[in-house]
Amino acid sequence: MKDIRALSLDELKDFFAGIGEKPFRAKQVYDWLWSKNLHSIDEMTNLSKDLRDKLSQYFTIKPAAADFTQKSTDGTMKNAVKLHDGLTVESVLIPTETRTTACVSSQVGCSLNCEFCATAKLKRMRNLEVAEIVDQVALIDRQSKEYFDRPLSNIVFMGMGEPMMNYKNVVEAIRKITMPEGLGMSPRRITVSTSGIPKMIKMLADEDLKVKLALSLHSAIEETRNEIMPFSEKFPLDEIMDSLKYWYQKTGNVVTFEYCVWGGINDNDEHIKALIKYCRQVPSKVNLIQYNPIGEGKFDHRSIESEEKYVRELTKAGITVMVRRSRGADIDAACGQLANKTSD
Repeated sequence: MKDIRALSLDELKDFFAGIGEKPFRAKQVYDWLWSKNLHSIDEMTNLSKDLRDKLSQYFTIKPAAADFTQKSTDGTMKNAVKLHDGLTVESVLIPTETRTTACVSSQVGCSLNCEFCATAKLKRMRNLEVAEIVDQVALIDRQSKEYFDRPLSNIVFMGMGEPMMNYKNVVEAIRKITMPEGLGMSPRRITVSTSGIPKMIKMLADEDLKVKLALSLHSAIEETRNEIMPFSEKFPLDEIMDSLKYWYQKTGNVVTFEYCVWGGINDNDEHIKALIKYCRQVPSKVNLIQYNPIGEGKFDHRSIESEEKYVRELTKAGITVMVRRSRGADIDAACGQLANKTSD
């Protein structure tokens, strides 16, 4: 049977009209599904038993739920989220003293081939459905309230998969997460991270979602970027920059560049100068991300001294830069490590 969450509010109204029920029933069901994140038609207690039975004849709910949860020594929690067809994705709750962040997945596996990312080693099985994305967020919101006594405050699409390769479902999931009739979360606390697909960046700018944008850059030198992110040969840096300028023009939101520094790859003055030049083309800031080894030798050499030099030179150039400390590495929950691997 069809998952009832695949229906829009208007489609639900049409369904209820078709079975002789009042249209307001659709709003009641919609509230159960998207505001309360209910996973059982039988628990929709403001509907009569007969109506619930009738709904169950036509529809089902296929929830995504935590099959296994691991806790890091730093408080980070990683969920293995089981989907209705038996496939698994991972989502992560990242707590700090002032907020909790959900890192959610958009694909089972990944469509891209970044050499430094464990998820890229997995075959892309399929895109996540809208409800499967929303379920990850609702799950982490519940965990945040249970374990940290506060609701979820931030969401980053930085889990498994490339969000722009599941564009339609990611955008609709964001609408469900932010609308008052849904989870009611602020779009300004949502960041969509992409490896850089110019056409889709421009489309996202036109959606007026009020979310933030992050670009996984790692090198502003074309040759180097193509070596470590082979898919990027199809998307030159100048085309990406054109889309980022469009993004800023349409949204007024600065771009965040995500950047790892590796010894022997991008740890020299040439790469620093290239990054500064690239940043100056659009209002932006840089997050230097601590790399988390996945067993690929050439990427296992974090260059701390060069990282510090990046900070000095970027700051001197007037570019905002932050060093992001790795979280959850002991349970393979840190950036680049999500690969459906569990630790004892």
